[in-house]
Amino acid sequence: MPSSDEVVGHLLACFDAVYRVLGENAPRMTNDAYVVRSHEMSRAFGAVALEMRSFLDDASIRPLPVIEAVLSHAFVNDETGAMTLYAMAMVVGPRILVSVRDAHELLGSDPVMGALLDHAAQVGVAEIVSVGEVAKGQAPIEDPSWQEAARDLSNTLESSGNAESFGLSR
Repeated sequence: MPSSDEVVGHLLACFDAVYRVLGENAPRMTNDAYVVRSHEMSRAFGAVALEMRSFLDDASIRPLPVIEAVLSHAFVNDETGAMTLYAMAMVVGPRILVSVRDAHELLGSDPVMGALLDHAAQVGVAEIVSVGEVAKGQAPIEDPSWQEAARDLSNTLESSGNAESFGLSR
């Protein structure tokens, strides 16, 4: 069974990856609504990452590369930001939530860790809901090549062993 430091460190790597990639790409997005949502999501995930970092002595934890890769690829495929937000709401975000749930099962008996994980889950859910709210005001994307590229994001995670979550041993 992993230690609480290993579990929190792994989740920190997930949240930090979202924070960094969205923060870097948001200013380059061409859709203003997606720019704002990406900035806000980056800040929310960054705040959780900072909170997690305060529980750890190890400052060497780096963002999870597979999350960085998927979110960066989403931006490269669609500079409006639509695919990046799609990736967060449908591909990356749900897997992070499953990872948080799994961590809660491992550490939930510790009230401090339980509160940290509850907060992380609440932020994740709120951000996914916020993407849905922003998407309501946008035209649907019916481009088959865009839709194929979006499906490829999920396939990338599945082929890397992250079909349902980002696990706790990666």
